[in-house]
Amino acid sequence: RSSPASGSALATWKSGGGAGSVPALGPEAIAPDWESQEVSTGTTIVAIQFEGGVVLEADSRTTTGSYIANRVTDKLTPIHDRIFCCHSCSAADTQAVDDAVTYQLGFHSIELNEPPLLYTAASLFKEMCYLYQEELMAGIITAGWDPQEGGQVYSVPLGGYDGKAVLCHWGLWELLYLGLCRHYLPGRHDQGRVSANALTSAMEQDGSSRGVIRLAAIQELGVERQVLLGDQIPKFTIATLLPP
Repeated sequence: RSSPASGSALATWKSGGGAGSVPALGPEAIAPDWESQEVSTGTTIVAIQFEGGVVLEADSRTTTGSYIANRVTDKLTPIHDRIFCCHSCSAADTQAVDDAVTYQLGFHSIELNEPPLLYTAASLFKEMCYLYQEELMAGIITAGWDPQEGGQVYSVPLGGYDGKAVLCHWGLWELLYLGLCRHYLPGRHDQGRVSANALTSAMEQDGSSRGVIRLAAIQELGVERQVLLGDQIPKFTIATLLPP
């Protein structure tokens, strides 16, 4: 005959303990996490302004829990002819926001009979992310070129705040910061190489970011897109210095 203490302990073990513990028995104990979690974009994304335009880069991995749902996702989405955005957080939420902003910006351009301003696109992203901040998990970097301001970069994180910057990066920020800020010069024309090196360094240390690197260079003449495959991605060696 078991004592009440041992009986309660057995019941606790069967129910999985207190709040937040993993069930010991039942289908929940063996169900993989990707069956209950949404698809996430990761992510490692970069946007840099240079003389004459902007460069956007992103990795290509999306995950569902610990499961890699897609290895070659395109996280650079065209919003208008010379306006692109990069995704972060929930894939479904960011795609829904992209579709809504693309629709509204297209009508706005038709009404004006001229290309829309990048500030207008950033304001639409900000409004969507702010109004639905309780329902959406969507972070956006939007960048591009317009006739008034030229190349610009705007960041719209969770909550709907928009900020203008010459460069913006999300991901393993320490390596991105070291790789971008130390080598950034406004007049450089090889910002794509600089950002690709920084993106690669961050991807190597981030388990949620891998795959190919997608680039988009946006200027007055148009958009040039490129994909860096495995053998074209820069290779780096991380050395550990031993104490003397």
